[in-house]
Amino acid sequence: MILQLITRFKDWLIEMWRTADQVARGKAVESIEMELEELEHIFGVLVMGSFIGLPAPPMQISLDLMPDMEYELTLMLEKVDTANEPLSRLFSAFDIG
Repeated sequence: MILQLITRFKDWLIEMWRTADQVARGKAVESIEMELEELEHIFGVLVMGSFIGLPAPPMQISLDLMPDMEYELTLMLEKVDTANEPLSRLFSAFDIG
């Protein structure tokens, strides 16, 4: 009787530990993904800064980095297309596409 109770308690503790581990891993992945997205935005501003008035890197470096900028260029063109449409801006903020 006591052995069964101890075994059930041990199994419950193991299950709680696994659940806590999954939650912690999920939060870690979310924060890393968010940080990666922000770093990509910073990279885009550094490379394409001339569009917003920042000093631009040399042209050869910008051209070499263009293939890596596909997502940022697509996003920029979408923002230009929806600049005067409030409903479109709302949907683009929610990344509905």
